[in-house]
Amino acid sequence: STKQIELVTNFAAQAVIAIENARLLTELRESLEQQTATSDVLRVISSSPGDLQPVFQAMLENATRICEASFGGIFAIEDGSLKLIVQRGLPPDFLAYLEREKPRVGPLHPLSRVLKSRRADHVTDYSRDEAYLARDAMAIPGVEIAGIRTLLTVPMLKDGSVVGAMAVFRQEVRPFSDKQIALLTNFAAQAVIAIENTRLLNELRESLQQQTATADVLHVISSSPGDLEPVFDVMLASATRLCEASYGTVWLHESDGTMRMAALHGSLPEGFRETWRVGKTFRPSPSVPAARAFHTQRPVHVVDLRDEQCYADGDPLAVPSVDIAGIRSIMAVPLIKEGVPLGALTVYRREVRPFTEKQIELVQNFSSQAVIAIDNTRLLNELRESLSQQTATADVLKVISRSTFDLQTVLQTLIESAAHLCEADQGTIAQQRGDLFFRAATYGFSDEFTQYVKNLPVEPERSSATGRALLEQQTIHIPDVQADPDYTFAEAKRLGGFRTILAVPMLREGVAIGVLTLTRIDVRPFSDKQIELVTTFADQAAIAIENVRLFEAEQQRTRELATSLDELRAAQDRLVQTEKLASLGQLTAGIAHEIKNPLNFVNNFSSLSAELIDELQQIISDVEMEDEKRNEVAELSGMLRGNLEKVVQHGKRADSIVKNMLLHSRQGSGEHQLVDVNALVEESLNLAYHGARAEKQGFNITLERAFAADAGKAELFAQEITRVLLNLISNGFYATSKRMAETNAGTFEPKLSAATKNLGDSVEIRIRDNGTGIPPEVVEKMFNPFFTTKPAGEGTGLGLSLSHDIIVKQHSGSIEVDTTPGEFTEFRIVLPRGARAAIVKSGGNT
Repeated sequence: STKQIELVTNFAAQAVIAIENARLLTELRESLEQQTATSDVLRVISSSPGDLQPVFQAMLENATRICEASFGGIFAIEDGSLKLIVQRGLPPDFLAYLEREKPRVGPLHPLSRVLKSRRADHVTDYSRDEAYLARDAMAIPGVEIAGIRTLLTVPMLKDGSVVGAMAVFRQEVRPFSDKQIALLTNFAAQAVIAIENTRLLNELRESLQQQTATADVLHVISSSPGDLEPVFDVMLASATRLCEASYGTVWLHESDGTMRMAALHGSLPEGFRETWRVGKTFRPSPSVPAARAFHTQRPVHVVDLRDEQCYADGDPLAVPSVDIAGIRSIMAVPLIKEGVPLGALTVYRREVRPFTEKQIELVQNFSSQAVIAIDNTRLLNELRESLSQQTATADVLKVISRSTFDLQTVLQTLIESAAHLCEADQGTIAQQRGDLFFRAATYGFSDEFTQYVKNLPVEPERSSATGRALLEQQTIHIPDVQADPDYTFAEAKRLGGFRTILAVPMLREGVAIGVLTLTRIDVRPFSDKQIELVTTFADQAAIAIENVRLFEAEQQRTRELATSLDELRAAQDRLVQTEKLASLGQLTAGIAHEIKNPLNFVNNFSSLSAELIDELQQIISDVEMEDEKRNEVAELSGMLRGNLEKVVQHGKRADSIVKNMLLHSRQGSGEHQLVDVNALVEESLNLAYHGARAEKQGFNITLERAFAADAGKAELFAQEITRVLLNLISNGFYATSKRMAETNAGTFEPKLSAATKNLGDSVEIRIRDNGTGIPPEVVEKMFNPFFTTKPAGEGTGLGLSLSHDIIVKQHSGSIEVDTTPGEFTEFRIVLPRGARAAIVKSGGNT
C-alpha cells in the first residue's frame, strides 16, 4: 500500500543517515588519532630538546599504529646513502642480518628512489617490485626474512634536499590510504623539524659554552687584578676543553728575545715535564708554531707536527713534543697589543685532527682576553707603584700634622720613606742651624758614619753632593762617585761605601734651607720618576721645617682666640635659648590667662545651674501633674544634672591644664645652686611615696635605692629637678598600681627603683618601675605637650613635657626612656655638673 511504501522509503532514508554518520564518525576518529599522535610527537620534541632518539621512537610508534603497519624505520643519510638509525617492530632475524651483513642499498631500492625523486614511494607488493626482481641486497631479506609485502617510504626534506627517510611496512598486500600517506609525510616533516631543532640547540649550547668560558675568564680577570696565573689557568682550561685539546700553554716574549712559558694546562708525561716547565725560557727556532705565530702576528694551524720543518730539523722543543708528549695537531694564536706581539696562546691535540674554524676563532678570542689581562696587570702595577708613592706621601703628611713640635720624627720619616720608595740603600737630611748646615736625620748608614757626620757642617762647595746641591741650589745626580773628579769627600765614601748619589735641595722662597740626599751601594742611577718623587719629599721637608717655625709663633695666639671664641659662642647660644624660652613663656602665659576667665565662668555657672535644678525640683514637687509627666520631668532633670556634672568635671580638668600651662611657661624658679644629687633623689622618693599614701588609702610599693657613693654634687635648679623626679616617680606609682589592678593582685609585687651614677663631668639618675610599660606608639609622643594616656580627669599631658623642658632646655641635659610593654619602664636623666658645662652644652640643643 501507499503507507507501506512511504514507511520503507523512510527506513531507507534512515539507513543513509546511519551510513553517513558512521562515515563521519570514522573520519572523526581517524582525525582525532592523527591529531593525538601529532600532539604526542610535539610533546616529546618539547620535552627532549637535543635528543632525537625519543622523538623518532614516538613518531614510529604512532606512525605504525595509525597506518596499521607491522613495523617501521627512520633512515638518515651517511656517506651519500640512507642508513637505519631508529626502528620499531623489525623482526629480530632481519635486524641480525642487517647488523651482520651491512648490505648497501641498491639504486633500484625504494630508499634510493626516494632519495632521487624526493617524493613518497608506495610499493603495493614488495615481492613484485623491481628492486626484489633485481635481487637487491636489501630487498631480498626484506621479503624473505622480514616478510615485507606492502611498503611506504616518505622522504624527509629540508630546503628541498633529502636528509633522511621514514618507512612503514606491512606483512600482507594491503595498500596504504591517501590519508595514511599524508600522515606519514607529516611525521617526516616533524622529524626534519626535530633534526633542525637539535642542530640549532647544539649550536646554541656550543655558543653558550663559549660565552660561559669567556665570562669565567673575564670574572677571573676582574676578581684577580694584577695576578695573571689564575687568569691563564682558567683561560687554558676553557680553551682546551672547548677545543677538545690535550694541552694548552701561554708563551710570553722576553726582552732578551727568548720566550717564557707563563702557564700550562694538561697532565704531561713524566719524561716531558722538565721540557715544558712553567717559568722556563726557550729560544725556539722560527719554525716552531708558537714562535711562528709571534713573528708573523697571525694564527698558525698545524695539522700534524710530525710533518713540520721544526721536527725534521730536530728542534729541541718540537722533537720531544711529538716523540714523548705525542702532540700532533696544534693551534697557535699570537698575543698582540696595538700591533706589538707579546707572546702566543697555543692548544695541542695528541691525534691528527684539524681544529675547526669556530675553535680557531675561540682561541683568538681567548688570546684577546689574555692581552687584556696582561695590560690590566701592567696598569695595575703602575697604579700600585703610584699608590705606594701617594700613600707614603700621605703618611709623611700625617706625621707632619701629628708631630708639629717633633721635627726630628718628621725628618726621619721623610728620609726613610724616600729611601724605601726610591730603592735607595742610605739617606740623609741636612738642615740649616743658624748660618751652617748639619745632618739632622740619617738612614741605612753605619753608626761610625753617623757619628762622623753628626757634628760635621756641610759647606756649600763641590766636593760633596750635599754641598754641591747647596751651592748650585738644584738637584745633583752622580751616577758613580768614583767617576766624578770633583767628588773628593773621601772619608764619607769610605765609611758609607756608596757609589750612586742623588741630592735634592729643600727650598723656601728660592733659598735652600736643607738638602735631602739618597745613596746606593752599587752603581745604579735613579730614574726620572724617582728623582721627581725625591723632589716632592724635599718640598715636604721644607714645609715641615717652615710649619714648625710658624706653629711655634702662632700657637699661643691661636689658643687664646679659640678660648675667646668658645666663650662667645656659649654666651650667644645661651642668650638665644633664653630669648626663645621667654617668648614662648609669655605666649603660653597670655593664652592661659585668656582661657582662665571664661573657664571660671563655665565652672561657676555649672555649679549654679546644679543648684537651680535642685530648686526647680522642689517647686515642681508641689505642682499637681500626671505621674507620666512627673516621671518625664524627673528623667530630664536627672539627665541635665548628669551633663552639668560632666561639664564641672571637664572644667576642672581644663582648669588643671591652664594651671600647668602657667607652670610650663615659667623660666624657672629657685636658685641655681650646688646640690647633693643623692640627697635630692632621696628627698623626692620620700615626698612622692608619702603623697601617694595620703592620696590613696592602702597604697604600698617596694622602693629600691642604688645610689653611687661618688655621685657627688651638681649645679642645679633644685626645685625644678625635684618637680621632674616627683612627676616620674608618680607616673611609676600609677603604672604599678594599674598593673596590679589588671592582674588582680596575685603574686605581683610593685617595685620602683632609683639609682645614680658618676659620669665625670655629668651625673646620671635612673627611675625604673615594673608597671605596665609604655607601647612604642606612645613613646614617640610622650614628651609632646597635652599628650596623655590616662583617663579623663587623671592627667593633663603636661608633666612629661614640662620635665623634658626642665632637663633639656633649662639644664642642657638629656632624658631618655627604655620600656617593654607589660614589664617595665625606665627613665634615664643625665645632668651636667657645672654651670659652665650646662651653658656650653645648651648651644647644641638650641
